[in-house]
Amino acid sequence: MEVPAIGFPVAIQLILAGAILFYMVTDIHAHHQNRVMSLKEAGFWFVFWIVAALCFAAYLWVAYDPADAKLFLVGFVLEESLSFDNVMVFMVIFGSFNIREQLLRRVLFYGILGALFFRLIFAAVGTALFAASPWVGMAFAAVVGWTAWKMITAGDADESLHDYSQHWAVRLTERFLPVFPRLHNQDLFLTGPEAQALCQQDPSIRGVPANARLLATPAFLCVLVILFTDVLFAFDSVPAVIAVTKEPILVWSAMIFGVMGLRAMFFILSGLMKYLVHLDKAIIALLFYIAAKLAIEAGNTLFHWPNLHISPGQSMAVVFSILGLGVLGSWIFPKKEE
Repeated sequence: MEVPAIGFPVAIQLILAGAILFYMVTDIHAHHQNRVMSLKEAGFWFVFWIVAALCFAAYLWVAYDPADAKLFLVGFVLEESLSFDNVMVFMVIFGSFNIREQLLRRVLFYGILGALFFRLIFAAVGTALFAASPWVGMAFAAVVGWTAWKMITAGDADESLHDYSQHWAVRLTERFLPVFPRLHNQDLFLTGPEAQALCQQDPSIRGVPANARLLATPAFLCVLVILFTDVLFAFDSVPAVIAVTKEPILVWSAMIFGVMGLRAMFFILSGLMKYLVHLDKAIIALLFYIAAKLAIEAGNTLFHWPNLHISPGQSMAVVFSILGLGVLGSWIFPKKEE
């Protein structure tokens, strides 16, 4: 039986707006306290957003249709799992800009808001494209499959991301806005008098224009690189979630609840990264599954393939199984000390 379209109910829009507002208020409050998130606190917030997503799925189950709840859960799990790579790149960027702990949380706040914004924009465009032509499904399948292949062929190529100071976004910023070459507290910008005062205190600081009214700090450049990275990851995660459901409100819901847990995931993975050594392999397998599902669904429309359909329940079982194997494999076969 075909599930009726949800549309854009006011109740769901209010729930999503409330979730975003709650996230911003709690994070801004943490900024005022000027402290980093402990592993215990990160675990609490990660579980909190998972429970919030489960409550939202229960609401969909009761108010709309069980199939809608299953589709949302699959999209949420996909967004959470694909955010793993997002977090990994965030770690590399923070290290390359030498972002300190107190400043790290502020930059991460802007990065997560950027991830949420770009995913919502890409989701709106992507669902419209899917409705326009089934060939878009084939194109998205190729994008997801290519992403998985790049992860395989990358190997240990993380060393190529060692220095972001020469990133094109940084060089582009320097053409339009003077840059102060040092981090200063948690400031993203410095006024001209502030920069000149710091130069007088530390004569080793050079290359600062004397007539500049406003200068960007490396922290602002780090935010720029994070935002550009968000755009690239939106290309990967949005097609993956759209492969599960073409219902725009479910796509947005899955992304919002998934991204809300990104902050806590960052601090958890930064402490547990050395233990989850095989989770990246599970994500690669998951991306290949998503690409195949996209191609099958598009092929059903284009080529009228017989009896080729993956139900939401089956898709959810596959997603949980693949991720579970990644975690279990990391526990059974830990990385050997070199």
